[in-house]
Amino acid sequence: MTKAITATAAMQLVEQGKLDLDSPISKWLPDAAELQVMDGFDDSGQAILRPPSREITLRDLMTHTAGTAYTLWDADLQRYSDAQGGLPPLDYDDPATWNQPLMFDPGSRWEYGISIDWIGRLIQEVSGQSLGAYMQEHIFDPLGMDSTGYKLTDSMSERRVENHLRQEDGSLEVAEWTGQSEPVREYGGGGLYGTTPDYLKFIRMILNDGTVDGQQILESETVAQMSQNQMGDVRVEMLETTNPERSLDAEFFPGLEKSWGLSFMINEEEVPTGRPAGSLAWAGLYNTFFWIDPENEMGGVFMSQLLPFVDTEVLDAFYDFEAAYYDVSGS
Repeated sequence: MTKAITATAAMQLVEQGKLDLDSPISKWLPDAAELQVMDGFDDSGQAILRPPSREITLRDLMTHTAGTAYTLWDADLQRYSDAQGGLPPLDYDDPATWNQPLMFDPGSRWEYGISIDWIGRLIQEVSGQSLGAYMQEHIFDPLGMDSTGYKLTDSMSERRVENHLRQEDGSLEVAEWTGQSEPVREYGGGGLYGTTPDYLKFIRMILNDGTVDGQQILESETVAQMSQNQMGDVRVEMLETTNPERSLDAEFFPGLEKSWGLSFMINEEEVPTGRPAGSLAWAGLYNTFFWIDPENEMGGVFMSQLLPFVDTEVLDAFYDFEAAYYDVSGS
């Protein structure tokens, strides 16, 4: 659930005038102007690439309407990756690793992808700090999130929960842990370690319009902007998996309209658990979930550590947890 924190860091820089939502991001990252849209494959299996209708903006990245994707949920990008012998790991020091094709013209539809990783690059470029150092100084320290960061401290390592994999018979098997990769990669789209109490501090900040216990992280107007639909008539769609061992087909509350803010999913209708329209939410790959309900001034965090994403049993448990919370609170 790194992405919402990265978005918060970026919005701090928007407040300071160091970034803005609607300029092409090539203003700060020139290689972004070279990105191409993939329009299928030719008879020989090579990708057909063309220039986008316009360049990507920070707003596009925030709302996952930039055209970026993940191979995990995009069969065409997976096919492109296979033809290339795999996509290189994103590297902040090597712009060439970011030259992945866009799957559609910016702003034309929604697809979950590496957009927030691009925002991490923007934060590093304009702040002059590493992403982790920026978050530590401007978000974690002020909020007292002392068990959150990209690098595992000794204390965090001692409390690390084992990852598990769901087996075909429904049982769980511990996934092998080979230690944290070195050097530690500080991606905007993922990679933070943290705890439920720490993430609740972040949620409390959003619920309190950007200020908690005298610590102002965001202006109240910024939180309001982040909490509103920023993608117009575009709507969130089903993520169809290419690897069922890592993720099942993923969509929260299918059939209900969902938009995106900066950068939260927004349910446009009340959902079966009792969460009212206009609430904010999202998740992490290893089945961690949160929601923020401004109307009732409450939110919640549910964390597990297993794959595949949106595992049926875990998702049902999260929904039951949320529904029970609304039942007890009377909201």
